[in-house]
Amino acid sequence: MRRFALGMMTSAALMAGLASQVQASSKDYRKSTKTDLVTKIMGNKSYQVYSSLKLEEVTKKVKTKTKEKKKYTVKKKVAVKKSKKGKTKYKTVKQVKYKWVTKTAYKNVKKKEWKFGKKLTSSADFRYAHVQSKSYKVKDGKRYYYIYVDGRPVGYVNEKAFALSKANVVSQVSLVNNPSDSVGFNAEDAINYVTDQHGSLVDNDSVEISCKSAELNISDTGYVSSRKAGTAVLTFKYGKAKATSKLTVRGDAKEGISSADVTPVKTDLPEITTWSANDGARLSSSSTITSKDAVSSSHKYWATKTMSGNAKGADIETIFYHPAVLSAPGSSNLEAKVSSAVQGIDFYDNDLVTSNLDLGQADNWEARGHMVYYNMRKVKKYNWHLIPSKMLSFNTWLSYIKNIKVSPYMKLGHGQSVGSTKKYAYVLANWNRSHNWSNSQELIRVKKSTMEIDKIWTFKVWNGSAKYPRIFLNADVIDDNTLLALFHNASKHRYEYWKISRSGDSFKAKEVGATGSDLISNSAEVQGFVWNSAYDVYYIAFNDYLFKIGAGLDGKTDAGKLLNYYKFDTGRREFEGLSSYGPELYLNLNHPTETLKVNHITK
Repeated sequence: MRRFALGMMTSAALMAGLASQVQASSKDYRKSTKTDLVTKIMGNKSYQVYSSLKLEEVTKKVKTKTKEKKKYTVKKKVAVKKSKKGKTKYKTVKQVKYKWVTKTAYKNVKKKEWKFGKKLTSSADFRYAHVQSKSYKVKDGKRYYYIYVDGRPVGYVNEKAFALSKANVVSQVSLVNNPSDSVGFNAEDAINYVTDQHGSLVDNDSVEISCKSAELNISDTGYVSSRKAGTAVLTFKYGKAKATSKLTVRGDAKEGISSADVTPVKTDLPEITTWSANDGARLSSSSTITSKDAVSSSHKYWATKTMSGNAKGADIETIFYHPAVLSAPGSSNLEAKVSSAVQGIDFYDNDLVTSNLDLGQADNWEARGHMVYYNMRKVKKYNWHLIPSKMLSFNTWLSYIKNIKVSPYMKLGHGQSVGSTKKYAYVLANWNRSHNWSNSQELIRVKKSTMEIDKIWTFKVWNGSAKYPRIFLNADVIDDNTLLALFHNASKHRYEYWKISRSGDSFKAKEVGATGSDLISNSAEVQGFVWNSAYDVYYIAFNDYLFKIGAGLDGKTDAGKLLNYYKFDTGRREFEGLSSYGPELYLNLNHPTETLKVNHITK
């Protein structure tokens, strides 16, 4: 059960907090204190990372001081008697006195002291990595956590390197006015991260969320309705961590109502079927690769069938093997686990962005995972899958880590509607089991510089009314104000292509093409959709088929016209996402996860 605006703490949590304070007050531990495996959020301050922290026996000269009573003699003149002439006579006598003398001595003493190992690097190098820990040691009253970075065990760092008691949320959320939305907006979607006093990631369900508004309210389950216009301030709180977000439900209830009036272009396709995803490759896409020999050459697959009959009309070839995982062994909960099961990809120049969902999560209503950024200028095809292991030298590994960024745990939906521009990555986080409901669709924008969410919008697209909604499970963001989306109208056996344009916070939708075919006749799901700007064509991927269709956006092709299709025998490794940048086309395969470039596709 989520907690909303509750001003109490459970007794178990209180006792845990008191125990934590008692532990932290101790001077030194003689061994590591183990905790659950938790995600740590790195802060802005940089601290040294050490390879080890051990209690070592050392011999030291210890200064000792002792006091003893020492006898000494002084001479003193003493009056004896006066002479006949009246003069006083003196004599010198010896007098014994005593004084306390401090003696200093040195002796060798054996004792145990905390000693740091080799200086590895600074914590700033891990600012955007996925950092975890399950133990710490206390030295001079300070906690030093042993950290895993992107799955690899690294070393010890002062807990001040973490973001302690911090809440990071989206500053602005803009929702479409949707009188037919039966669910509303989940306020937890606005959370990037919330941490406790030790910099550990707090489960979103444990964060108190309150809503201050004259028009809107938050439900007991944490949803804000978008059925009427209004503004609200959402407050997120956990312990000393606190942040606010401004939420607006826009005023125009007719926003997003359009017409699906494009005449579909007919095709003369034969009946084409593909295998079910349940019959696909069984190899786990998140299993850790432990040998360089496991991935030492590229895969290359030639098309075995095309519409033109040219059996070698296209080929796909590996350009990048993804890391086996980016989280530590034992990462059982979904917030901690960064799986290599990629659902969507997008290239912008040499930047690659992926959506990573744990196996089986893509079908969940509130499907969440991580987005991962790679600087492909630094990519080496065969080494990156070894990142979670220690097979790479530390310096080589560090050079790779500096070119990877992992987002906080976030909503991804099905995960295949991914796009990016120079500054931002986007995901249209729709549920692929919604059965085309009339609820709003959530567009999430992520800053590539930090891989943190910075803005959320919702929009709706209806053909005339809520009775005929258009929910998009596949979309391609082509610039910061435009996305192209694919809709399968199964009842009318056609695919529709929609252009959704944003002006400020408002969205307009227009159907820009349609193809009069199901393409695949046995109801297989689309596994990728993209627009290629160089040739003005769409590509639609199924398990092992790739369809090429005219877009007609630049006048180079006829909108909705089937131009070709290609079948690839990949050993039932299903396509998972498409991307295009300039003339190039890329696709992703799982089991194991790799990105491939499509060649000869213009033929």
